[in-house]
Formats: sequence, C-alpha cells, structure tokens
Amino acid sequence: MSKKILIIEDDEDILQVLETVLVHNDYTVNGLERTDDILKSIEQYNPDLVLTDYLLSGTNGGKICQQIKSHKETCHIPVILISAYPELAVSLGHFGFDAFITKPFDINVLVNKIGELVN
Repeated sequence: MSKKILIIEDDEDILQVLETVLVHNDYTVNGLERTDDILKSIEQYNPDLVLTDYLLSGTNGGKICQQIKSHKETCHIPVILISAYPELAVSLGHFGFDAFITKPFDINVLVNKIGELVN
C-alpha cells in the first residue's frame, strides 16, 4: 500500500509539480491550496506525511505544523516545511517540523527526505 502525503501549497504550479512527482514515486497525494482546519484535513485524508509551504494565504505553514505537533492524535505525523525564505522561517521559530527544504528545491532531495520520514 502506498504512503499518503497531504500537500498544502497555494501556488498552483508548484502544487501540480509536487503532485506529479510524488505520484510518479508511488505516493498517494492529496493537494490543497489552503486549509482552514488542518486537523480536519488530516482526519479526512489520513496522511502519513504533511508537506506544507511556509507562506500561505491566510496562515503560514509554521502554524499548521504547530497545530499538528501539539495534538496527541497527530503529533506522530512527519511534517516537511518548504519555503523560498528560509531565514524568515528559521528566525520565527522551529514549529516542530521534521525537515525544512528551501525553494527552489531539488526534486531528488525532496523525494529522498520523504522516503526517510515515511519508510
């Protein structure tokens, strides 16, 4: 059974590339441009990993990560935070993410990091 990845990315082009690459690497992918309730989205999709951009409209990936990591039902789910502004994310706090990848990213690095976290 393939591992499930929930992607939250508000740039449609990046979301599409991520979905295509991860499906090609035998992952089941659910992509969202936004989520108003990450815990509900996790309940709905039951992901093995969450991949989120840091800068999102209406919120940020750090807050999403904090919400995931602060609930006993979801704290075990690995979270990868991606951002074109690594200094911003790092200066504002760690948020409990399991990995941080800077945009633009190497697809192989991303796929390898996902593999490390879900296998």
